[in-house]
This record gives sequence, C-alpha cells and structure tokens, in this order.
Amino acid sequence: MASISLHCVVIGCILLHLAGASPLSDAYPPLWKDCPGQLSDYKVENGKYIINFWHYLERQGAYKILLNETAKYFEKLAPENEQNILWGLPVDHGWQYHTGRLADPTQRTDCGLKSGDHLCISVDSWWADVNFYLSAMPFLAAVDSGIIGIPSDNVTFLPPYKDQMSFCYNVSSCHSSFPEAMKKWNEFYQHLKSDSNSFDDLLKYLWAAHASSLEVVHKNFHNRLKYYSKQEAHFERNWALFVDYLAPPLFPSTLIRTHNFLKGLPTRVLLSGDRVPFISDFTAFQKSVLLALNLLHKVHVYTGTLSFIVWENLMKFKVARKLFLEILEFILHVFD
Repeated sequence: MASISLHCVVIGCILLHLAGASPLSDAYPPLWKDCPGQLSDYKVENGKYIINFWHYLERQGAYKILLNETAKYFEKLAPENEQNILWGLPVDHGWQYHTGRLADPTQRTDCGLKSGDHLCISVDSWWADVNFYLSAMPFLAAVDSGIIGIPSDNVTFLPPYKDQMSFCYNVSSCHSSFPEAMKKWNEFYQHLKSDSNSFDDLLKYLWAAHASSLEVVHKNFHNRLKYYSKQEAHFERNWALFVDYLAPPLFPSTLIRTHNFLKGLPTRVLLSGDRVPFISDFTAFQKSVLLALNLLHKVHVYTGTLSFIVWENLMKFKVARKLFLEILEFILHVFD
C-alpha cells in the first residue's frame, strides 16, 4: 500500500495543474492554423498523396486531418472537438517543436533551429523519432481502417536522409515492419466507429495502441541519447517511463487537459549546467515535475519494475481508476 500511495503522490504532483481552464485557442499546438487540414493540401504524385513527415507543418497536418475526420465520434461529448482523445498526440508534438526538441541535437545542421530552418524535423532528434511512431502509425492505421476515406495505398511519406530502415512509409510497409502496433491502432479505430463503446473503452484501446508504438521505439533509438546533455537524456528516459505509468489509469488525453498538463514540462532542452530544482528560468511547477519524474524513476529501478506491475494491476479495476482521478482532482483544486 505504501508503494501505491507513493505513486499516487508522484503522479498527482506531476498533474497538479490539469484542472485549470484554458481557452481552446490557447490550447492548440503552435502554427496549428497554418497546418494542412485536408489531403488535397499535400502534393500528389502518381495518384498518391506525398507527406513530408520531416517538416513540422506537414506532420502536424496529418494529425489535423486525423482530428477532423474523427470529430464526429466525439461531437456529443463537447463542442469544437475538445473531447477528442487523439488531441494528446499533436499537442505533445507542438510542445516538442516549441521547446526546440525537434532540432538537430548534433548541431551539425540548422534543422529545427529558430535561427535556421525552424520547421525542419531532425532525424537525429530522439523526440522526433519517438513521435514518428506516434504520428505515422496512427495516421496510416486510420487510412487502413477507412477513417480518412481513401484507399490504403493512396498515401506515402518521404524518407529521412538517413536511417531509412528504422521507419515505415505507407500502410503496407508499416504492417510489415510493425504488425503489432498497426494491429492495435486498427483495433482502436474499429472500436471508435462502434457506437457501443464507452469513453473509458476508447481510452483503453487508445492507450494499448500508444504503448505498442512505444515498445518499438525504446530499443530503436537509444543511441540518440548520446547527442544530448546528461540532464536532457535523463529527462527523456524519465518521461518515457512516466508515459508508461500514465497508461494504466487511462489518462483522458483531451485538448485542454493535455495542454494544461504540458505546462509542467521544461520549456527548453536541458543543459549540462542545469541542476534540478535550481533552474532559474523554470517555474516552481516545472521544477516539481522534474523532481517527481526523478523520484518515479528511482522507485521504478529500486523495485525492479515491481512497482509498475502493482500499479498496472491495481488500475485494472474501474473503482481504483475512478478513485485515483478523484484524488487528482482534489489535489488540483487544493494547489490551484
């Protein structure tokens, strides 16, 4: 029980500001209005839509199309598609862009730099590579599931300039290279199209697909961490671990909730001189989040993953998830 209580405190600390209300216009990802909103906004070659997933606007545009095409399934929950649980993906990607985490960490090019090609997404960026699996697969699975309304072979992605074998570029290649992840995303969309599924059911399938994508990523791009400071690499590992813990409670990744959650994350790449919590340009909330992530990592390592197994099994019970979220709401109101 002590371990469970500790996890509630740690994750509760991280989610302190989720309940605050924000205007929808403030919650949209950076440059959202400039992103393509329909497939006809992309180039067409040999009857196929060509998307450059190494350009911020074009990758976000794929998310925008996905949000537009799935809006009808969430319209009964809230106006302006705010309760669409796919919002977590583009909002997180927008934070990556805004904080410079899509830029070339080797500093050999100006890709992603504010003073250079700021819309470029670097294949050397750990964040960009992780996000590829959480953007390409959801989008292509939506195409494959009939959500987008085009034949499965009518869209393809441009490859990066290197490490082409680490990625997939169309429905068939993603199915061939990452069958389990594509299967999970397809299952999510099939249940999305069914009126019989509850909001919690959809979250369950979404998080199962999300976790399946991340399982592929963790082993493929570990070598990217060498390009970052020790502090940023540590944050990357801690963040990936935290997302693992966030899945079992079925965190509702809606627009406002995700936007408010990201207020607690670092607003720039961590440098070698940064020492938590003594980072003058971070808010108290952001420093608290970093401390909580460090604590979560230590507990996870100390228990040999037993803490996660206990947490995962506990969160299988609806009453436990409900209680956990109610505790979070209480903490949010206390510390707001």
